[in-house]
This record gives sequence, structure tokens and C-alpha cells, in this order.
Amino acid sequence: MTFIHEYFRDFNKAHFTVELIDWFRREQRDLPWRRTRNPYHIWVSEIMLQQTRVDTVIPYYERFIERFPTPHHLAEIEPDELLKYWEGLGYYSRVKNLQIAVKEVVEKYGGIVPEEKELFESLRGVGPYTTGAVLSIAYGLPEPAVDGNVMRVLSRVLGIYEDIAAPKTRKIFEAAVHELIDPADPSSFNQGLMELGAIVCTPKSPMCGLCPVSDVCFAYERNVQAELPVKTKKTKTETLRYDVLVYEKDGKVAIEQRPDKGLLAGMWQYPLVESPGEGEYVGSAKHIFSHRIWELDVYRVAKQPEGTILVDEETYRSLPISVAQMKVDRLLKGE
Repeated sequence: MTFIHEYFRDFNKAHFTVELIDWFRREQRDLPWRRTRNPYHIWVSEIMLQQTRVDTVIPYYERFIERFPTPHHLAEIEPDELLKYWEGLGYYSRVKNLQIAVKEVVEKYGGIVPEEKELFESLRGVGPYTTGAVLSIAYGLPEPAVDGNVMRVLSRVLGIYEDIAAPKTRKIFEAAVHELIDPADPSSFNQGLMELGAIVCTPKSPMCGLCPVSDVCFAYERNVQAELPVKTKKTKTETLRYDVLVYEKDGKVAIEQRPDKGLLAGMWQYPLVESPGEGEYVGSAKHIFSHRIWELDVYRVAKQPEGTILVDEETYRSLPISVAQMKVDRLLKGE
């Protein structure tokens, strides 16, 4: 990818890298996964942080690591308990894939996360970004870790007008990171790019006055921050409507488990039906996923729905449920 050098014509690479790393060392947020070089712990944090806010992840990460401090602990746990520790984070396939991958690490590598790129990126659920993040932060390897924050920063700094929603564009940014990364401290470099995008070079109203590299920034010099990065619009969100059937008897409630594959796989819920439910209308709830919306009308019914089991409150609280289910529970409690 020789054309990447065009972006660095008259660009002071050494200045950019030094200023970025110095800024990160001074200004980085104190986050629990930054207090360790344990590759398994860093791996867990990176999986949790996918499409999830940092402040949301912190308590989940701390509870998760306390309960599953080593790959062996995670590999041995039953799926229902594992999902319970992920309950509320969403995108539940992440933790299922993580457990599958960790089991492979335990079986093949004795519980030691491999530092060889080819071995690590072959694990279930491990993509280019996770590979770069874990190997650079935990093992100090100069591998690129390109996420949305990194693409936004580099598109503005270097003037890259390629559509970041196109999968092929990632290669351009990975090549750019290879040009810039400090082999002596790839951890601080990669984390610095991520941090800059998260707290300074934000999607809207970037705080250029606080940016350590604004003096070499293409967008700042030309006042085109709002034009970059270029990103095509998301696909249209699909709205699905369901009736939620709530059946209670003798202090127990009827629930069903979702299929092993698909959205919210393996989670427990009150049964959902597409046709109108009969019973006492309680109210409505709404939950937004990444590309779909659930609109839920909640009914109390007099007959136990087929395919459900009756559980008491203690059992119910021990089972993994989704945020959508939590919203229905709050509605039933009048909250």
C-alpha cells in the first residue's frame, strides 16, 4: 500500500508521535484495565468496550475480573452464570465468543494468552482491532489497533477522505498507524490515539484547543473538522412490535429461554408473541438495539403460555435477562 506515503508528505511523523505519547502519559484517565499488563484482563476489557461506554464498562469489568480472574475460571463456568455477569451490557454474543476463545487458550496454550499474532487473531471473536490492542498493550508489540476513535483522529490529522464505513478503508488506517507507531512504546501510542478520539477529537465539536497535535492537523489548519471523517449513513432501523405475556401463580412467574443462536441468545424472558395478546393491559416499553427497535405491549394473562416454566423470585433473579426484560420488570413494578 505505497500510496499511504502520500499522506505523510511534509508531515512531521516524529513530532506527532512524541507529542501524542507525552500527552497520553500526562492526561490519561485512570481506568482499571490500565493498571495491568495482564493480557487476559486487557482482552476482557477490550471485548466489553466494544460499542459500550467506558463509564458503563468499569463496574462490569471489576465484577467480572473478581469472579473470573484467570482464563481457567472463565473456561469452567456454566453459561447461565456467565451471562448473569454480562447482564445489561448487551451484545451477548461477545461474552459467548470470549468463553469459547478462552477455552481454546486453556486447552491449547495452558491458559496463557498467545502473543503470536497469527495464534491470537485466530481465536473466536478476535478481530484486527482486538488483536492490535491486546498485543500492543499487554505484550508491547507494534501492532495497529484501529477503532472508530482512531479513524476519526487520523482522518482529521492526515486529511484522509476515504469512507470509514467501507471495510477496505481500515487497511489505510492500519498502514498509517504502522508509519507512526513508536516501537519503543506501542502501548502508549495506541492508547493515546484512542484516548484523543474519546475525550478531545470527538465526533462533534472537537476541542482543538486542548489537542497536543493540532499544529500538524490537516483539518484544524483548514477548518474542516466537521467534514471528517467521511462516513456513509447507517442502514435503516427496523421496528418490531411484540406483546409480552406475563403469567403469575403462587408467587411464581412464567418465563422462557431464547434460542441458542440469534439476538439475545440464551437469555430468559417473559414470552413474546407477534399477534395481539389477550389479558389485562399493563403498559408499553421500548428498547433500541443497534439496527432494530422493539416496541412492547405488556399484558397480564390468566393462562400459562406454552413453552414456559414457572420460577420463583430467587430463581428468576439468578437467571440472565436482557435490558429489554429489565424494562418490562420496571413497568410491572410501576417504576
